[in-house]
Amino acid sequence: MEVSRIRALRGPNLWSRHTSIEAIVTCAEAERTIDNLPDFEPRLRARFPEIGFLQPTSHAEAISIAHALEFAALGLQAQAGCPITFSRTTATLEPGVYQVVVEYSEEAVGRLAFELAEALCQAAATNAPFDLDRALARLRELDEDVRLGPSTGSIVQAAVTRGIPVRRLTSGSLVQFGWGSRQRRIQAAETDRSSAIAEAIAQDKELTKKLLNAAGVPVPNGRPVADAEDAWKAACEIGGPVVVKPRDGRQGKGVAVNLATREQVLAGYAAAAEVSSAIMVERYMTGHDYRLLVIGDRLVAAARRDPPLVIGDGTRTVRQLVDQVNSDPRRSDGHATSLTKIRFDDIAVARLAEQNYTADSVPPKGARVILRNNANLSTGGTATDVTDDVHPEMAASAVAAAQMIGLDICGIDVVCDSVLKPLQEQGGGIVEVNAAPGLRMHLSPSYGKGREVGKAIVGMMFARGDDARIPVVAVAGTNGKTTTVRLTAHLLAAAGNRVGMTNSDGVYVEHQRIDTGDCSGPKSARNILLHPDVDAAVFETARGGILREGLAFDRCDVAVVTNIGMGDHLGLSYISTVEDLAVVKRVIVENVAADGVAVLNAADPIVVRMADACPGAVTFFARDRNLPVMATHRAQGKRVVSVDGDFIVASEGAQEYRIALAAIPLTRGGSIAFQVENAMAATAAAWALGLDWDVIRLGLASFVNDAQTAPGRFNVFDYRGATLIADYGHNPDAILALVGAVDNIPAKRRIVVISGAGDRRDVDIRQQTEILGDAFDELVLYQDQCQRGRADGEVLALLRQGLANAKRATAVEEIRGEFPAIDAALARLEAGDLCLILVDQVEEALAHIAKRIAGD
Repeated sequence: MEVSRIRALRGPNLWSRHTSIEAIVTCAEAERTIDNLPDFEPRLRARFPEIGFLQPTSHAEAISIAHALEFAALGLQAQAGCPITFSRTTATLEPGVYQVVVEYSEEAVGRLAFELAEALCQAAATNAPFDLDRALARLRELDEDVRLGPSTGSIVQAAVTRGIPVRRLTSGSLVQFGWGSRQRRIQAAETDRSSAIAEAIAQDKELTKKLLNAAGVPVPNGRPVADAEDAWKAACEIGGPVVVKPRDGRQGKGVAVNLATREQVLAGYAAAAEVSSAIMVERYMTGHDYRLLVIGDRLVAAARRDPPLVIGDGTRTVRQLVDQVNSDPRRSDGHATSLTKIRFDDIAVARLAEQNYTADSVPPKGARVILRNNANLSTGGTATDVTDDVHPEMAASAVAAAQMIGLDICGIDVVCDSVLKPLQEQGGGIVEVNAAPGLRMHLSPSYGKGREVGKAIVGMMFARGDDARIPVVAVAGTNGKTTTVRLTAHLLAAAGNRVGMTNSDGVYVEHQRIDTGDCSGPKSARNILLHPDVDAAVFETARGGILREGLAFDRCDVAVVTNIGMGDHLGLSYISTVEDLAVVKRVIVENVAADGVAVLNAADPIVVRMADACPGAVTFFARDRNLPVMATHRAQGKRVVSVDGDFIVASEGAQEYRIALAAIPLTRGGSIAFQVENAMAATAAAWALGLDWDVIRLGLASFVNDAQTAPGRFNVFDYRGATLIADYGHNPDAILALVGAVDNIPAKRRIVVISGAGDRRDVDIRQQTEILGDAFDELVLYQDQCQRGRADGEVLALLRQGLANAKRATAVEEIRGEFPAIDAALARLEAGDLCLILVDQVEEALAHIAKRIAGD
């Protein structure tokens, strides 16, 4: 078995809506059914008993080693705790070659699972050992390392529950919610509106105290100190026990509490000095340690924090008791779990000494042995939820403290006897204000009820009902995609939107191109969704991007499928038939929002069948309004867009909206059939988005299909009295549409300049000249810059073969190079002639044509 071409499908894809790893797996003949390997399955189960039942996708399929790999990769992730359920194995047309797809929750974990699953299958095949425990440990460790921590994870989950799009921007905790101009960002428990000034204030403990005191919030008295001796002097000034801590610390690092003697204060200063050079001493307040969480203008959670401790049983040592507590699966070394392991360090040893214990002491049964004075969860403490007990005046003090500092998410540390009474009544106070507070103690307290603090944060960031989405239109098909995308974007811009657009020419934001090349894949679309100046997005969604990585979005508002034709990369990536291609193009339809619309070409039966896969509504378009599909849909009161005489007509029930073709320059008065279809598709998309009909009419009238607006899309020039047309048509269906269009343009003589893409099938390359040879008088064949795996002259030979039975062509010339071929055609042109140039390097060829027109 050989595993190759592993891909991460990071969005909805050909197989499912789940993020998945896809691999190509080649099995030797004996491996194509495990019936040929009678010892394989028992060995596999002996090494991985939890693998589950091996079954093929179809009952007609045999269970191959590839299927075993699928279930091993799925089962290993599931046993490691990953929340995944989907997998699939499909045989390709190549004997022994399979596509294996397995869902993942974290891409790195999914890739490692495939690697370990392959090792497991090889071990079963060769009767070699396999360390299952080590494999699962590696997966768990990696998953804990790369997945979001509980604080960020709770906020993200709350956003997902609200239907808000989520994108993780780094390997850390920086996450984007929403798209384009409606996006917001968080980093752990900070939002993009958490003030940097407020965070700086919160880190300065002395300044925080001054501000809180000014707000009438009780705080312990104290001051900054210059050195250890000054710390002892400050302690003497305060009188009684004190706290020594960094002025700019966090997570309880370097904090020493309840210090009464000179030796304790000096030791506390030394501990704080390891964390910060700015240190302060303040009065130690007696009572319990509480954390109050303020989000926006309200208190949403509160917890009592207890220091790390163990309870003696009269048998085990302190160290053994600590090991027992740390064995709790809720505890880990970091912040990935709800609790942190108790540290057995110098601070713990010193605290034990204060209680006359050592690590090897055996405390009496029931004795409470405290390992640290502070109660931070990050040092091993525990939390008990007390949210429902907080007195309203104490809650008001917490909110006032957060607002005085200026934090939208704030952790308030309070020391007092009880949260049932106001702070002033019991001599309690706020000892610290924290930006980016940890949420673990509120989400999963050691005792008591967990609180939905992630939901509260999302509720603060987004108004009720706001899903932070911008309108997204996805366009797929064989021909007409780019023009439909450009026209739809133009209509949205006419409605006042700042539009982001991707197509095979580049990435555009508000008419400015920010990236060049073929940008019809998910990477470019994701970049648009990241852009803060985009109010609406229109994406050309190519077959290759869907197969390579899936969609860039979880769902779209409108999916447009223009047509499905022959020659559109058939034979590549195991897409061998038009039906296979339709399944790929259908992905955007399957991921239309429930309140969205699929705009489908009713003249294409394969596209019509996609309607059944749409979760939302369907609008059909076709020039012939009497097609059975159109007539039925219209009779049902549903939306259709068609042509009636010299008008495009949009119908829904008894309502009709009519737009004169003469008012749509793109269609040249309705004479270019494929441009009429593009205009109908864009009109239907704009209608689906709720654009005003006056805006739609204005947009259609103002769209100019020139080389600047829509390069390579039926760009028409005048050259010395001859008509010159440049187009990027590159498959038989596009050629047929172009022939139909130029037939409506009078000409004395017709010349065409053509090459062929080397990655197309032989039959598709030949078919292009078979069509052109019957429609043009002269052909100039050229070999383009990139032969895409073909031998020198091979494409030209195939083009020649297509002309073997040409009915019209009387002259054929072969030229090496696109620009020389264009020049050769231009040299032949006379007034009244027509020349169609099928360009390969669109921008360069158009620039060359413009230069020739200007020079001649």
